[in-house]
Amino acid sequence: MTDRIDYAKASPEGYRAFGGVYIYIQKSGLPTELINLVYLRVSQINGCAYCVDMHTRDLLKSSIAIEKLVLVPVWRDASALFTQREQAALAWAETVTRVAETGIPQSDYEAVAAEFSDKEIADLSYAIGLMNAFNRFGVGFRSIPAAVAAVAGA
Repeated sequence: MTDRIDYAKASPEGYRAFGGVYIYIQKSGLPTELINLVYLRVSQINGCAYCVDMHTRDLLKSSIAIEKLVLVPVWRDASALFTQREQAALAWAETVTRVAETGIPQSDYEAVAAEFSDKEIADLSYAIGLMNAFNRFGVGFRSIPAAVAAVAGA
């Protein structure tokens, strides 16, 4: 178990504010599976075990093919399993998440703009930003993944 705070309990209004963004994204018109793929990829990059566990479970509930799910970290090498829109969303998620390294080059923007409308790019970017924030909470406060809690009896 962690000796760090439960940030949602420590600051419920702040947590609800982030929850409002989450609800907006769910209603944005972007496909749920696409959003969850992006959430999973961002969480993998950031090393958030809690979020990787959660979004993997969400994708399994949506009946994603196991072959596709396990290849999310290497989606470029498994591109035949991912639609053009999924590839563009995953590439955008990676470049935005790694902004300090990438600087988000114009070519990355042009690639996502070829597949998504302006509103969709904005909503996708909100989703990426939200997950980056939640990853920082999950890692920073050592949120315990459901799979670990189940084994530990927590």
